[in-house]
This record gives sequence, C-alpha cells and structure tokens, in this order.
Amino acid sequence: MTSTMMKAVRQHAFGGPDVLHYEDAPMPELKAGEVLVRVHAVGLNPPDWYLRDGYKMLPAEWRPQVAFPVILGTDISGAVTEIADDVTDFAMGDAVYAMVRFPSGLAGDSRAYAQYVSVPASELAIKPAGIDHAHAAGAPMSLLTAWQFMIDLGHREPNPLQPAMHQPVPLAGKTVLVNGAAGGVGHFAVQIAKLKGAHVIAVASGRHEALLRDLGADDFIDYSKTPPEDVARDIDLVIDAVGGPTTGRFLPTLKRGGALFPIFPLGFSGEKEAQKLGVSVSATQVRSSGAQLAEVGRLLNDGSIRVVLDSTFSLADARKAHERAAKGHIQGKIVLTVD
Repeated sequence: MTSTMMKAVRQHAFGGPDVLHYEDAPMPELKAGEVLVRVHAVGLNPPDWYLRDGYKMLPAEWRPQVAFPVILGTDISGAVTEIADDVTDFAMGDAVYAMVRFPSGLAGDSRAYAQYVSVPASELAIKPAGIDHAHAAGAPMSLLTAWQFMIDLGHREPNPLQPAMHQPVPLAGKTVLVNGAAGGVGHFAVQIAKLKGAHVIAVASGRHEALLRDLGADDFIDYSKTPPEDVARDIDLVIDAVGGPTTGRFLPTLKRGGALFPIFPLGFSGEKEAQKLGVSVSATQVRSSGAQLAEVGRLLNDGSIRVVLDSTFSLADARKAHERAAKGHIQGKIVLTVD
C-alpha cells in the first residue's frame, strides 16, 4: 500500500451522533493472522451507539476503558487487499464479510467505520455471491446473534450472567414467538425458526406485518394494539429481541418446559417466577466466527435467509445513520456504503 492514510468516522469524546466526524485516519497495520479489507459497506448494530455514548447502559464497573479517538463498528463487507504471510485461506481480491473482533473489541478495537479494516482471518468468510456488499454487511452481528442463540453456540466461553452454558433448543414442530421481530436480530430469528420447522408468531408494530409474513411468520401480534403477553399462550420458545427489564412479561406465555431467550438480558429479575413456572431463561454473548459466517452464508446465497435493509447512508453520513437509529422502529438493518 502506498498511502498511510484513509477516511474513517472517528469520535474524540462520548456523546450523541454529533460526536461522529468523517476525517483522515491512519491505515490499519496488518499483524500476523490478519487480512486487510477494503471496505465497501458497514452494518450498524446497537453496540455502535452503546460505545458512542460511553456504554451508559452498563454498570460502571463493566464499562471498558476507551482510548480516543475511536472508530466504531464491527460488521463489514469488502475485498481483500493485503494478506499476512501466515494466512493461507484467502486470496487478493476475494469478496469477504465479517464481524470484526467482537466482543474483544468492545473498547473500539474493531474499527469498521473506515475505508480499510484489518480482520483476523478466523473471523472472515467469503461473501455470499448472491447478495451485494450492502446486504452482506447487514448480516454478521444480527444473524450470528440469532444463530448462536437458536442453532449453534459455536464456542465454549462462559457467560458471566448465568452459571450454565447457553443451550439452543430444538425448533422443529415447536411454537416460537419472536418479540421485536422486525428489527435486526428479530427478522433473522423469524426466518431461522421457520426454516427449522417451527410455527412462528411475530410481534411488532402493524406496519411490519406484511414483511414479517413474507419472511415466514405464521401469526402476527401488533403490540401497539394488543400486549402480546395478554394473548400468547403455550409457547415453546420466546426470542425476545428487545430484552431488558420488561422481558419477564413473557414468562406466563410459555408452557412448562419452555424457554425464554432475551437477546439483551440485563435487567431481568424474574428468576424465581421462571423457576415456579418451570421455564428456563438463558442468554449468550455473540462472538465473531468466520466458520459460522461461511455456514450461514450458504443460506444467504440461496435466499433461504434474507437481509432486509431499513436504510443506507454513505460513510460520510454516519451521523445521519445514527440519528435514524435513535428514532427506533427499524425494519431490518441500517448500512453505510463506502466509496
């Protein structure tokens, strides 16, 4: 590479979308085991805005130490431009996608909002040929989250929030309710559950019904008209893609032996009620995996799983993309395109 500088979106302090600045930044330095990727698209995820504002949603003792300036982001799709000498699985020019250094990069070490990013080869996979870079960039974190919760954990790392390792449950023939079904993780959870033979109930606002039925939902609950916990019963599995302190409201909807998987488990306080009802509550932390991206990539390639894009912005307009995210009611994923 002849240039030592690139364009990136950096922040020099915590705050709202206005702290994001499109500016010159040093090119990544390639280390052993890594591949340099020329980024064509970046997918946005909640950890991006959590880091942007200083992880205020976490207890103070859990907040990672951040050194400014910070480049946000984890999800990329692009092309290989440089390869470390010890990497043999990729070639120059390969179209690839990845979730970069997560959760190890929680303090801002993933650096995806940029023209170039260095990626550990173990976290990289060939981009599905059947979709473009924008759709590929929308997949990694949200799809891996749904996959690791529902199909295959893919690692043996302990979860500090619970004593037992998370275990996915069989889906074939089961009734699965997905709350927050139109969002990033939710719209993939609907598709995975249907693909694996479940009867799927999607919970979202009414404007998302047509899309969710098209993605495979058998039944739909418009939460703006009817609280789902008032009408859903005998559910085998609830995937609560919203999570947080309100996730316990779904415990009475589950049959004895059922399971509640809150994607964001912080704030759940219904352990005693779950035990009384004979319901298990379990969560995990999504982790980067090139092998799993290769596996789900085959489903993206043949259309078995689709990436829905809410909106796209240029990298230079990352601030606008974060403003869109702050408005909520996202349908699928927000993506940045990189010139």
